[in-house]
Parts: sequence; structure tokens; C-alpha cells
Amino acid sequence: MMQADVVVIGSGIAGLSFALKAAKYGTVALITKKSRPDSSTNYAQGGIAAVFADDDSPALHMEDTLVAGAGLCHPDAVDVLVREGPERVRELIELGVAFTRAGEDLSLGLEGGHSRRRIVRADDLTGREIERALLAAAAETGNVRVFENHQAVDLLTATDPGTLGERCCGVLVLDAETGELLPFLARAVMLATGGCGQVYRHTTNPAIATGDGVAMAYRAGAKVANMEFIQFHPTALYPARDRTFLISEAVRGEGAVLRRSDGTPFMQDYHPLASLAPRDVVARAIDREMKESGDAFVLLDCSGIAEHEIRERFPNILRETAERGIDMLREPLPVVPAAHYLCGGVLTDTDGRTSVPGLYAAGETACTGVHGANRLASNSLLEAVVFAHRAAARLGPQLSVTRPLTPEHVHAPAGTAEVDAAFLTEERESIRNLMWDLVGIVRSDARLAEAELRLRAISLKVNAVWADCRPTDDLVELRNLVQTALLIVRCALRRKESRGLNYNLDNPYKDNEHSLRDTIVVR
Repeated sequence: MMQADVVVIGSGIAGLSFALKAAKYGTVALITKKSRPDSSTNYAQGGIAAVFADDDSPALHMEDTLVAGAGLCHPDAVDVLVREGPERVRELIELGVAFTRAGEDLSLGLEGGHSRRRIVRADDLTGREIERALLAAAAETGNVRVFENHQAVDLLTATDPGTLGERCCGVLVLDAETGELLPFLARAVMLATGGCGQVYRHTTNPAIATGDGVAMAYRAGAKVANMEFIQFHPTALYPARDRTFLISEAVRGEGAVLRRSDGTPFMQDYHPLASLAPRDVVARAIDREMKESGDAFVLLDCSGIAEHEIRERFPNILRETAERGIDMLREPLPVVPAAHYLCGGVLTDTDGRTSVPGLYAAGETACTGVHGANRLASNSLLEAVVFAHRAAARLGPQLSVTRPLTPEHVHAPAGTAEVDAAFLTEERESIRNLMWDLVGIVRSDARLAEAELRLRAISLKVNAVWADCRPTDDLVELRNLVQTALLIVRCALRRKESRGLNYNLDNPYKDNEHSLRDTIVVR
């Protein structure tokens, strides 16, 4: 058995920032199933929202967040986010994150849903720059040991003699290179595994975003909330490659306009803010325009942005589009919506604690209540550092007085057969296609019921293979993928209204009388 004071699962901004701070109190084992920089953080283009401008305030940031969240944000969590956010950004600067500046001041961008310029960024590769600095800092501390190519399989629990309740005491881990299953025991576990975009056919997420944290937490008995709220990024570049390339919302913030194939703008028909409307409005509008016209995409016209501003502000987007044969300086970009961000997740309090003692969650894996029914642009990186900091501050002083526990039983898969690679590929694609077709931007009760029926059938097949075969990283991901998809459908079926990112043709209006609350499910 491997042992540490704390096990962190995931190497994005939430996992790394938590690990750095928890390391001040004890030893940290950081489990990451791929290489260290392979996370959604690394692909975040837009930036990190925080109050730095003279004409801005935490109250304004809070108001914008609450409006985007469509009535479901937890005000206490949003208050924590906007008040503590600037200090966390300053800490990133102290770690060496090179944010873009205008002279001595931070260069602040504007994105959809924000009433002020408050997007702190590193050109259009903010996530990559933050990841670089955090990885460098983690390498310098002697208390963080990173286990690459290790896949978390299931959480381990044991009866706490002090409370006689179950407490999380570690995680069962698959060494992807050797195939060995290793129990990692710890006084506490932090889930920071990112999102679940791979549940859908089109996604901006990396291949590792398979809902692992949510699925493991659910199997361990933790409360999961608001899984129906999947944010689709409105402007992913068409056609997609292996991983859809997103066109940052900041491009519209700087003046780009969405147009039909004939060149006419259309967002003013859907929202007073036109192309700067919240993401859920923009994604549904594009979806409707594509269905009505039969076009495979709409156009994002960047001609309203000066050429020198595009070169300075969006060099990565300019380079990536050029590699695909598109000159964004001279022609509009073809774009489509793609699954981008999970606003729900493992339910936590404002200190990162889940409903299972000893288990914490942060970042996209967690449902802190900040995002409500729709995430405000660039609040995600901020949420990760703010609540990871609070979790470490809460957990750290308790480590020395927390008794390490040993699980009574480690339920490791005992199958010996070789898993059929074709089966894994076929079932993964079946899940992604049916979720895209039946549980996408616009839903209906009948489509959701059909999706649940088909997913349950896939789940039975996956569980049978899980029982018979030696686990592989792909099989672990498939098991988590189908579990996460079922949780999305289950939550969507429970919400009998349309709010934020959950739009249902059979229930097209908000129901504040009966539905102004979180959708919480537990095993």
C-alpha cells in the first residue's frame, strides 16, 4: 500500500494549487492519469475573472455572476469567490504567472455577461501559463510526489471509530503502465479530476475529461448536484479535429459578431446584449439558426477587431486557425457549439468538503454553488484557486489530529480476461453520440427517457465486462463515462422546467415556485 497524508486526484489548476498549499501541512501524493499538463486548465484561453479595475467592485462581479446563474447560485459561495478572488490572483503572480499587462497594470479583457473589464489573462493561453507556473512550483516543493499515468479507480472508505460513520481514507489506483492495482491510503482525499466533456460527441475538453471524480464520488455515496447544467461553448471551430478547438468568448468581447451564412447578424433577435449575451443564450441561438437553415455552422466575423489587436490579443487563435487554412484577419470563422463545462458536480460547502467525511472536491469536479444554472465566463479558473485554497486552509491544521484509517475491504476488480478494445471504442462512441443527439442543448422528456433506457443497457454491458476483465485505463474511463452520463440524464429528468443551461421543449419556462433549488442525487 502507498501512503500519504493527503491524496490529490488531478493535476489541473485546482489539484495543483491545493497540493501546493496542503504540502505545508503534510505529505501529498498527486495522482494524474496522463502527463502532468494534460488537463482542461491547459486549454483555457480566455482568462480568470477578478476585480482589479477602478470602476469595478466585488458587488458588481457578484451581480453579474448571479444573473448568469439564473437564480440557482449560492450567494454565500459567490460572495466568497468575488471577495477572495483578487488575492488568489496575486498569489499566482507571486508564483511567477506572467499575466498580460498594459504598462504597470494588468491588461483586463471583457467577456460575455460581464459588466466591466475584469478578465485577467496571459494573451489567449491563460490556462497554459497558470499550469506552467504551478507545475514549476510543485517541482520545487519536497512534499508533493506526482504519480503520472496512474488512474484512480474507486475511493476507499472505512468506519471512523470516533463517529461510527464512513470516512474516505484513500483511493484504489491503476498503474496504467504495469496494470497493477495499488491502494493509496491517506487522511483525506481531494478530487480535482476536471469535467466530463467526453460524454458528448463534440467537446472542447481533453480526452481525459470523462467525469471520473463525479462517478467515483457517487459510487462512494457522496451527494452530486446539478448535473443537468452542461455548458456548451457557443463558438468551437468547425470542422472539429480530434479535440475541438474553441474560439474564446473574449473574441466576441473585443468586437466579433455572429452572422448567418448570408452575412446577416442574428444575436440581436435573441438578447439585448447580442453577441455578448450569456453562453446558454448564444449556444441555443446558434443551435436554432443551424436547425432552421440546415447549415452545419454559423459565422464569427472578426472584422470589427483591428488587425494589430488580433495579433496581440489572440496569437494562439490566429495561429491555430491559420494551420486549418482559415485567415481570421480576412474571413469569418465557421463555428458550432461544443460541450465545454460542467456547472454541477460533487456537492461541497465553501471549504471544499463533500457529504462524505474526509473527501474534498474542487474545480470543475465540484459543485460549490458558484455557477448555478449557468457559469459566467472565466469564473471557473477563479473558482478553482479560491476553493482549493479554502479547502487546504480548512484541512491542513486538522491533518495532525486526524487518525489514518485502513479500509476493511478493498473491492478491487478480480477479472482475468482481456478486455476487447473494439468493445470499448464502440460503447464509448455510442454514449457520446446518444448524449449529443438526445441530451444536448435542447432537450425533451421523450428524448431524455430514451437516453436513460439506452444508457442503462450500456451500463449493464460495461459492468459485466468490468466483472470479467482485467481493468485498463480505457475500461475505467468507460465505466465512469456511462455513470456520469446517467447522472446527467437523471438530473435533467428531475428538473421540470427550463432554466439556464437546461432547456426542455416540454417544460419551456422557469418554475420558481417548485424548482428554485439544486437537483441533488445520491446513491
